[in-house]
Amino acid sequence: MTSSLSLFLSLILLFNVLVVDAFTGTYGINYGRIADNIPAPESVVTLLRANKIKNVRIYDADDGVLTAFKGSGIQIIIGLGNEFLKDISVNEDRAVEWVKLHVQPYIPDTLIRGIAVGNEILGGGDVELWEVLVPAAKNVYNALDKLNLAHKIEVSSPHSEAVFENTFPPSAGVFKESILPYMLPLLNFSRQIGSPFYINAYPFLAYKSDPSHIDLNYALFEKSSGIYDAKTKLHYDNMFEAMIDAAYFALEKAGFEKMPVICSETGWASQGDENEAGANVKNARTYNNNLHKRLLKKKGTPYKPKMVMRAYVFALFNENKKPGPTSERNFGLFKADGSIAYKIGFRGLVPSSASKDSVLQGGFWSSQWFIAMATAVVLSQFLDL
Repeated sequence: MTSSLSLFLSLILLFNVLVVDAFTGTYGINYGRIADNIPAPESVVTLLRANKIKNVRIYDADDGVLTAFKGSGIQIIIGLGNEFLKDISVNEDRAVEWVKLHVQPYIPDTLIRGIAVGNEILGGGDVELWEVLVPAAKNVYNALDKLNLAHKIEVSSPHSEAVFENTFPPSAGVFKESILPYMLPLLNFSRQIGSPFYINAYPFLAYKSDPSHIDLNYALFEKSSGIYDAKTKLHYDNMFEAMIDAAYFALEKAGFEKMPVICSETGWASQGDENEAGANVKNARTYNNNLHKRLLKKKGTPYKPKMVMRAYVFALFNENKKPGPTSERNFGLFKADGSIAYKIGFRGLVPSSASKDSVLQGGFWSSQWFIAMATAVVLSQFLDL
């Protein structure tokens, strides 16, 4: 009787894990906020809903953002910053405290569907963080489990291309040997809890690093000769799908051939420094427009045609306080004032030189703005019926 009950409870747990899905549809966006001039979170919710964007990633667990998203119907992945990993990894009680403070008070009204534990840890410069990533992820999951939230909220950790030894051609995709001692335990844990593999894939960065050998059209989803993978006899007409398939091959070689891959970041800069090849408005518009259309087709990659591609675009706004080269501050689909950066079918909070279409007319703080915001929300709800 006891063994039967244990088996029954195990099956329930397995079922609950498998139904966790932090992503609706195929298109999402990263809502970065390293800026001092972007719209308030309440305006952002209006913008997202009017453009029917249902998936959002943020890089922290900000109270103002999570409160603004209450009742929005938008699924959100929050971030546990890299700076917290060491403390969380050695203290499960701290993980419970973090979840009680940053997650529990907002649900179910705010649709928190995932926690990204760190960002681009493996392959990064701080090896000490490599060592604490899995313990931190496990403590976060155990905290969710204690609070009866593990079956509702996914635990994951996005990676950069630095985790791969090789990605060209896609069939040569493989993890770095130095990464494997840390990656394999993480993948085992992800498989146990039903989490996908998240990868930040940027054809822009690849092209910028080697513009003389990479076909710009291939990077932009435009017509090109593409590449041919002789091992698999598969043809790739764009770099993005080749990057995703390289991740699938790396996972397969590591023993995780059934793990789904989701792109946690991709995008193209609309402005850059002189040495940042390809960073301009024309290319950013082309890439993001073609990516958007490709994702809406709900198709897979050449190697995994039945695994529908899903991606979060980087980013919602240009972020004027981000450090680094000029491109880092110019990935936004929308400008700081809420107008569109370029036309790819979205509408802005205010009109722009790129388009007369807008969700809200007038300035952010005009008396008409509040009426317009409420109207836009009602209209968005009506259109969703």
